[in-house]
Amino acid sequence: MRKLLALVALGAVLLAACGSGEESLVSPAGADGSIANGINVSGQGKVTGKPDTLTVNLGISLLRPTVDQATADAAAKAAAVINAFKGAGVAEDDIQTANYTIYPEYDWSGEQQHLLGYRVTNEVRVKIRNLDTAGATIDAATAAGGSATVVNSLAFSIEDNAELLQMARTAAWADAEGKARQLAQLAGLELGSAISITESISYETPPIYYERAATDEAGASTPIESGTQDVIVNIQVTFRIG
Repeated sequence: MRKLLALVALGAVLLAACGSGEESLVSPAGADGSIANGINVSGQGKVTGKPDTLTVNLGISLLRPTVDQATADAAAKAAAVINAFKGAGVAEDDIQTANYTIYPEYDWSGEQQHLLGYRVTNEVRVKIRNLDTAGATIDAATAAGGSATVVNSLAFSIEDNAELLQMARTAAWADAEGKARQLAQLAGLELGSAISITESISYETPPIYYERAATDEAGASTPIESGTQDVIVNIQVTFRIG
């Protein structure tokens, strides 16, 4: 009876706190130890690290009167871009074709459509691991592509993130366990072992914008700042009661 009264009292506490956005639930423990019975809580751990890799989606897009001319010119430009990346020290395994398209382009301004030519787009996804030279590497590739160059996206990441994930998990577990212990104490219950754990991982990085800077007399390259990235681990844990 005391346990039942304690659970009723705790239910009032949880209802009062339901607007906080926290996901915590206490339900009575069943004799069969069902996974749905117990204290269900969420926990989050966030750790900030320094990115070690920059992924760039860069390529060429050009329009020519015929398909043959468009594909030939695009192939030459794309090869020049890829060679520029390799010349800047990017490994061949870190260069991958991301998109290749050919389609007719029309002028719709008049009463009838007019064929302008054929557009070819050839885009590669490149991982730059030497961030100190990232700006110069991208500048070399855009120079090789000339006016046909398109830069679609840049994204920093932490490839060697095992240690950061361990730290974030530890923080998430401490957060979840702390909530569960408090809820059990408020209800006058004894906290048991965890019987269910689910995890989700996410990353938060500020958006990156690339705009090629005008080269000064010293030949300065476009500045690329890596900033920081948050590694976030969210867990949902169910603890037994008693």
